[in-house]
Amino acid sequence: MDLESIPGVGEKTARALSDLDDPERALRAGDVATIASAPGITQGRAARIARGAIRREHDDPGGFLATDRAREIYREVLSLLKERTVTAYAAQRVETFYPSPRRSRIEEVQTFARESISREADPAILEALEGVEPLRTPGDVRVRERCLATTDAERYSAAREAIPELSVEVVEDAQGLAELARGYSTVIALDESFAGVTVEGDVQVRPDALETPAEIVPERPLAFFARNRDRITAAIDVHRTAGLADEVDCDLDALEDGLSRLEPDGTVAGDDELDRLTVAADDLDAAVGTAETVANDHLRDAIREEDVTIEGSDLLSLVERGAGVDSLLSRELADEFAAAVAAAREYLIDSLDLDAGEAELARRIFGDEPTFPVERDEDATARLREELVAAKERRAGKLKRELAADLADQRDGARELVRAALELDVELAIARFAEDFGCTMPEFVWDADGGGGSGGSGGDTATNANTGFTIEAGRSPLLDEPLEAIDPVDYEVAGVALLSGVNSGGKTSLLDLTASVVVLAHMGLPVPAERAQLRRFDDLHYHAKTQGTLDAGAFESTVREFADLAQGGEGSLVLVDELESITEPGASAKIIAGILEALHENGATAVFVSHLADEIREMAGFAVTVDGIEAVGLVEGELEVNRSPVKNHLARSTPELIVEKLATEAGTDDSVRANGGTETVSEPQFYDRLLEKFE
Repeated sequence: MDLESIPGVGEKTARALSDLDDPERALRAGDVATIASAPGITQGRAARIARGAIRREHDDPGGFLATDRAREIYREVLSLLKERTVTAYAAQRVETFYPSPRRSRIEEVQTFARESISREADPAILEALEGVEPLRTPGDVRVRERCLATTDAERYSAAREAIPELSVEVVEDAQGLAELARGYSTVIALDESFAGVTVEGDVQVRPDALETPAEIVPERPLAFFARNRDRITAAIDVHRTAGLADEVDCDLDALEDGLSRLEPDGTVAGDDELDRLTVAADDLDAAVGTAETVANDHLRDAIREEDVTIEGSDLLSLVERGAGVDSLLSRELADEFAAAVAAAREYLIDSLDLDAGEAELARRIFGDEPTFPVERDEDATARLREELVAAKERRAGKLKRELAADLADQRDGARELVRAALELDVELAIARFAEDFGCTMPEFVWDADGGGGSGGSGGDTATNANTGFTIEAGRSPLLDEPLEAIDPVDYEVAGVALLSGVNSGGKTSLLDLTASVVVLAHMGLPVPAERAQLRRFDDLHYHAKTQGTLDAGAFESTVREFADLAQGGEGSLVLVDELESITEPGASAKIIAGILEALHENGATAVFVSHLADEIREMAGFAVTVDGIEAVGLVEGELEVNRSPVKNHLARSTPELIVEKLATEAGTDDSVRANGGTETVSEPQFYDRLLEKFE
């Protein structure tokens, strides 16, 4: 795939995308998380790039949403889908669903949607999804105690690229290797020529090091899993809660066990020996200081309790030799000093939980030569510290390599696990949308080329020239009402139709429902109806009701727009709400009649809502269908309406119903007064006269 051929992808973005493991798969699948992991690409931009790649894949020209109101409908239904996502990823992922005229794209999403609506949105699953996010690749891993060494400049460049976490040094010979060993805990020589060379320090000859980076830098996989531990753990919880553990190529138990042995900072957890060495190295200075106190307190107590008698000649001899208190201790308190030092050594060994070899080094910290106060041997303390730190690093390195080996092979599985959990959120959003709005998968009647040249398939109708749309028990998702409070609507249109009806009878809501069904169907998603069948449309033109009469320039622009549509609208769906408001009623009826004639001749599907349906029908040069949303009557001042349009029926207007109601009431009152013998002026004659004007 030529990445730069995708709309919105330039040279710089193409380079960033090419760094992904499999950019073509991510783009075709609309995998926003993977696309967004490329340098400098946000999730929002990733969704736009994915949408562009999908359009290119299906040779989709775009422009299905041909008017502002059509685009508003799309954004509104998309918003309803996004409201039912849990993760930020899923909210961006649904942005890759868009209405397309291409059969291949519609059927691709339909396959996904059919699987989605079979999912059950258990609250426990939704709660588990709250902790799932796209995985992050740590880019700040640096290991300073190890380095790579080589004599070859070409291998030097390869090493820097393959293992950027380590410093790479160029050496000329074994002497240079020895110098590096004095500055690094471990030196890894990449040249086979160093095999057999004896150098003081930890020097490993690994010609295959660049091929096994996880062994050389176990911190790399460990940093990845440490950074993403909570996200992966949440994804494991999602799969187990949803009963989908068998649907991913990943050993959840092994992965969970590996993560449990990993600290948030990338170190290994749960190893008693490493914990012992870490505590001993960290607490050494404090423990030695306390051991000094133990020894000195012991000596002070002994000196206070001991009666020491020194003959004058002995004292004179000591003074003449320049001897001090140490000599006195050695002569008079040798046993007490030995006991004090033994107590200090025992405390140090016990408090740090030292093993036999470490204990031997610890004993050297306090010498046998009597002195007061008792003081540590700094060289011996430093040697013990070096031994503890080295042992800790050896143990940590061994554990890191073992854990990295366990986890490294599960990196792809972990990615799949998290990706599947995020995609499950998308599926559940579709399932929740379908349940909340009583949706079903629509039936398409494909045209001969299938829309995009994919050809027909078994059961397809060869042509859809006589097909528009059929909606049974549809409920508009855009109404701000509970689903059960919305009256279901049936409506069917093939060709061009006028829709008449009373004010507040639901004509605009019916257009919104129709637009929603068509948009969702062409997105490949379930639609809010018990059944829906429609042709594949090339585009949707939805013109909302205009507020007030347009000026000359705006009127001319509107007429030009319909002129363009009339010339090429064979595969179009045109929804228009009270176009007569653009100019004077008489002129409006003539203009609408002319537009309908052109759309009829081109084979477009259209629904025009108008209060001038009767006048338009008279002026049209063909038998235009007039459907009506019929008001049953007025109940306590409120319209009682049959929301489903009656085919081939001009609906009565609200004023007609009101006059009829007044005539009926006036006739009843007149009859009562006549029976009472009272002569009054009769009102029914006036109302009957008004009613005759509606005939």
